[in-house]
Amino acid sequence: MTMKTLHITLLQTTLHWQNPKANQLHFSNLIQSLQRPTDVIILPEMFTTGFTMAAATNAESEPGTSLRWMQQQAEQTEAVITGSLIIQKQEQFYNRLYWVEPSGQFQSYDKKHLFTYADEDRHFTTGNKRLIVDYKGWRICPLICYDLRFPVWSRNDVDYDLLIYIANWPATRSDAWQSLLKARAIENMSYVAGVNRIGTDGNGHNYVGASVVYNALGEQLSSTNNNQSISETISLNHKDLVVQRQKYGFLNDRDKFMLS
Repeated sequence: MTMKTLHITLLQTTLHWQNPKANQLHFSNLIQSLQRPTDVIILPEMFTTGFTMAAATNAESEPGTSLRWMQQQAEQTEAVITGSLIIQKQEQFYNRLYWVEPSGQFQSYDKKHLFTYADEDRHFTTGNKRLIVDYKGWRICPLICYDLRFPVWSRNDVDYDLLIYIANWPATRSDAWQSLLKARAIENMSYVAGVNRIGTDGNGHNYVGASVVYNALGEQLSSTNNNQSISETISLNHKDLVVQRQKYGFLNDRDKFMLS
């Protein structure tokens, strides 16, 4: 039976540059201070290091200390923990998102669209398969940062209910971040949650957050502020989503093609 409400928590905060232990402690404190029960806790992209291209010196194996930390946090909070970090497999490095459930079971997604403007493609290997999670009656598609610019990759051809983007999206292109998140919600008739970091990283890039949640009509459900560390929990109503889809029927008119 479909669960009517899913509670998701956005953790928008600064990150310690290339310091997994400090970031684990920081997020542990944020998670412990949450005031409301939640089902899914969303961390930013590369939450253990910040968006660094020093893959070889910051990579972990699987399972590594950060994945085990995520499993511990998921068990303690009885909530999913999701975020990405740098993973090495043989001689290749991945910007890998983990979806870790309270049971300790996990699934992963490797970032498909590597940010060539920052030479991410020179240091990391691209993923080639989306992750669609079935959790508490919801179908959820988690993606990473630059994926947001490519609507075909996020196309709702599998009837997911929630699209998640985790990011280190710089302040200079914050307008694009907010516009594209809203567009993904409208075109896919899905809830969309975007979680971005704040602060300045080790390369001097500034981030203003602008983490946000939209419903399937592009209406903003969150009240996050730019430049502030926040832990905001939003309740998503599955019945509302079904009603909107049935009323307008936009997804019935989708172009008939499949992702390769």
